[in-house]
Amino acid sequence: MAGQRSKVQEDIRFRILRLLEENPEMSQRELADAVGVSTGSANYVLKALIEKGFVKLGNFKAAEDKRRYAYLLTPKGVAEKAAITQRFLARKMAEFEALKAEISALKSDLNQNE
Repeated sequence: MAGQRSKVQEDIRFRILRLLEENPEMSQRELADAVGVSTGSANYVLKALIEKGFVKLGNFKAAEDKRRYAYLLTPKGVAEKAAITQRFLARKMAEFEALKAEISALKSDLNQNE
């Protein structure tokens, strides 16, 4: 179970890093909605990414509300995103292959029953 949980957490980190790279001005609420987690969970992940040096806070100068922040990926964060992307892609490819095998087996079962 812990392995599955860590995969889900890594998927959330991947999606947040990907979104921040494209949209550093996203609010925590917007990130949470886009990823499908609570705002508290998004805050927790962001704090961890900042503590690890993958993301840094900057003021979002174009915002009317000067308290808004931009979440900027650091060079270390870009490297981490690339590593997570490779693992994410490998997982999804394995899932895809497993689904193809299952679909093939189901089609075979249907053909035998006809």
